[in-house]
Amino acid sequence: MSLFNLEGRVALVTGGGRGIGRGIAEGLADHGAKVVVAARTDAQTQETAEAIQAKGGEAAAVTLDISDMASIQASVDETIETFGQLDILVNNAGMNIREPLEEVTEAHYDQIAAVNQKGLFFLTQAAAKHMRPRGRGKIINIGSLTTGVGLASVSVYTGTKGAVGQLTKVHAVELAPEIQVNAICPGFILTPLTEKLWANDSLRAWGEQRCANGRLGVPEDLAGTAVFLASSASDYVTGQLIYVDGGFMAGERGLGLGDAAG
Repeated sequence: MSLFNLEGRVALVTGGGRGIGRGIAEGLADHGAKVVVAARTDAQTQETAEAIQAKGGEAAAVTLDISDMASIQASVDETIETFGQLDILVNNAGMNIREPLEEVTEAHYDQIAAVNQKGLFFLTQAAAKHMRPRGRGKIINIGSLTTGVGLASVSVYTGTKGAVGQLTKVHAVELAPEIQVNAICPGFILTPLTEKLWANDSLRAWGEQRCANGRLGVPEDLAGTAVFLASSASDYVTGQLIYVDGGFMAGERGLGLGDAAG
């Protein structure tokens, strides 16, 4: 059997109706996993589930409000009721409000933290209670470039994504050896949520120049890493933050400063 074969595994993907979540959900299904697509917008989750089914995969859609504790538990319960088990959790649901530090309100702070940090924590807890007695599980958190660097005008988001990195590590330690917990930290990815941002020609030119690969990413660029972390190929990998960023974190390029170094 291939190390990357996910047949017989069941995955719950939050925020799976579009963008990065959909790309990962379809990637897991392509490798044999049964996928539960969870998000607040039923039309989008259903569309993703139907796309998987159209390719011969098995998928179901559930409604999830990641900021609501009852909804979190219900998504785990529905996954198990539908497919009998839960082997893979992808904590992808997230949100951002772009504004300078001076304009952040308490309501915005609480809204972002509830989704990106608190919701992730308690969904991990709910999933682990099912996975651990079964002796295996994979949890994949979705971080950000801001898990490792600071970007202006997204201070609350940055704080929550930094927390995702640390939660990945501590959960990996606490849930070992039965469950492996890792994080994918995407770079600049073209999604429905970011397309307006990258429609600015000068900003897009900067983003493409800033990445060593010379282009922005697409959701499908994350699927391979997700399959690796969900599969037996990563059984000895835990507590890791893997940047899938086209080389952003590797450093700058094209600045003409090489001769001045050292």
